[in-house]
Amino acid sequence: MRQTFYRLIILTFIVALIVSCANRGTPSGGEKDIVAPKIIRSVPENFTTNFTAKEIRIYFDEYVKIKDVQKQLIISPPMDPEPDITPLGSASKYIKIVINDTLEANTTYAFNFGQSIVDNNEENPYPYYKYVFSTGDYIDSLSVKGTIFDAEKRAADKFVSVVLYEMDSTFTDSIIYKKKPKYVTNTLDSVTSFSIDNIKAGKYMLVALKDENRNFTYQQKTDKIGFYEKPITVPSDSSYNIKLFKEELNFRAERPRQVAGQKIAFGYEGDAKDMSIEMLESKPEGFEERITKDKSTDTLYYWYKPKLELDSTLFVVRNKTFVDTLKHRFRDIEKDSLVINQSQSKNPSFEDDFTVSGNIPFIKINEEGIKIMDKDSVDVPFTTAYDSLKNSYSLKFAKKEANNYNIQMLPETFTDFFGNVNDTLNYTVRTKQFSEYSNVRVSLNNAKYPLIVQLTDEKGVVKYEQFATEPKLFDFRYINPGDYYLKIIYDTNGNKKWDSGNYLLKIQPERISYDDKIIEARANWDPIVDFTLLD
Repeated sequence: MRQTFYRLIILTFIVALIVSCANRGTPSGGEKDIVAPKIIRSVPENFTTNFTAKEIRIYFDEYVKIKDVQKQLIISPPMDPEPDITPLGSASKYIKIVINDTLEANTTYAFNFGQSIVDNNEENPYPYYKYVFSTGDYIDSLSVKGTIFDAEKRAADKFVSVVLYEMDSTFTDSIIYKKKPKYVTNTLDSVTSFSIDNIKAGKYMLVALKDENRNFTYQQKTDKIGFYEKPITVPSDSSYNIKLFKEELNFRAERPRQVAGQKIAFGYEGDAKDMSIEMLESKPEGFEERITKDKSTDTLYYWYKPKLELDSTLFVVRNKTFVDTLKHRFRDIEKDSLVINQSQSKNPSFEDDFTVSGNIPFIKINEEGIKIMDKDSVDVPFTTAYDSLKNSYSLKFAKKEANNYNIQMLPETFTDFFGNVNDTLNYTVRTKQFSEYSNVRVSLNNAKYPLIVQLTDEKGVVKYEQFATEPKLFDFRYINPGDYYLKIIYDTNGNKKWDSGNYLLKIQPERISYDDKIIEARANWDPIVDFTLLD
């Protein structure tokens, strides 16, 4: 009996042992690691003075790696060439910084790692670690603080560089195009405030850059810029607000190219409002020329007739103070065929004109060849207006709700620059019922005129706008239902458009105010918006 009892105990122990071994393959995993890595020591120590080392090592209590270092790591002042930093893409228990630059004397340097240092397992960040040293006897401890705004959008960009240029005897305003700044910081991806730390007393130019190339020099074509109007003096208790904006490109004309028979394309950068094109070659008798603009690109088309029997010629392009002489080589290419298209949707608003445009400049319209009839076959009177740069004709006529309008253009209604004429063209447009639209009334308080009132979508795209030089109620009638934001532009020069700033001319962009509340424009609903502008 006792022997049987002992055998039962031994058998139970063996079964339990087997079950225990089997369970080893399915561990529970335990609690998730949420603890950030810790620094054990640094060599040389953080905040070292009289620094002469060429290598820095920062030791941690676990394996770490550096993540997104191009955006997160800020070195101030910038080093050229940049230091070598490891590990990148792998893990190590220390970060090594090899200094390749010749350090300036009596200067405080700061490595701000942002949130780039993370542990190897769960990528818990060691937040905003800063390693600081000085090549002089003390650590500079002064700061410049402020906030970044976007001059045109409701929200500022992420990862904006804010920099200081020392205004010494070598300083010029053009330094931002050529040299890296004395000090730099970054707004990173979570806040729009900034603090440039560990700087010495002095006089500085304060500039913000949305630095797309990450080289801390201003590239007008790609970067946004903002600046404080006057030099700043450090130390100071002031907080500085900087508006970031995209400068209008300095005007530049590109080399002309033949794109079709008797049609030359002139690409450009900047504002082409006052751009003129003149051919220097002596022109034959009866020579004619026309200029139109491409719908979607920064290009003007120079049309000419008759065909010129030349290999090449020179053109002079002018735009305000800009003058350039450009050489063009002619190519034997076939001319375009006339194509006429409707320029807007088939369901225009009651205040939209019906517009057609052509790919070759129009020179004549026969209005008697145009007939507009409503759904009851009643003739609708109209007038026409021509935009030579867009090469488009607008037909203006009164529209009724829930109506169809058949528009017919008989052959030879339009004649183009080369004598081509149209075949019969037929279009139909339909109007909706008034109840399918919304009407928004905007009332402004404390406004300074002239100004532009716009309704934008969530992304800032302008959907409707009005201009005014004196107080009025702004009625946006027959707008499509949707969510809109109110945007007010202080149009200081009254040119009916927002003007950006210019760094070299020290011109700030025109002021813009946003109402953060959403305008819920619903069908058959007429919201009233009362907005008070701040001084």
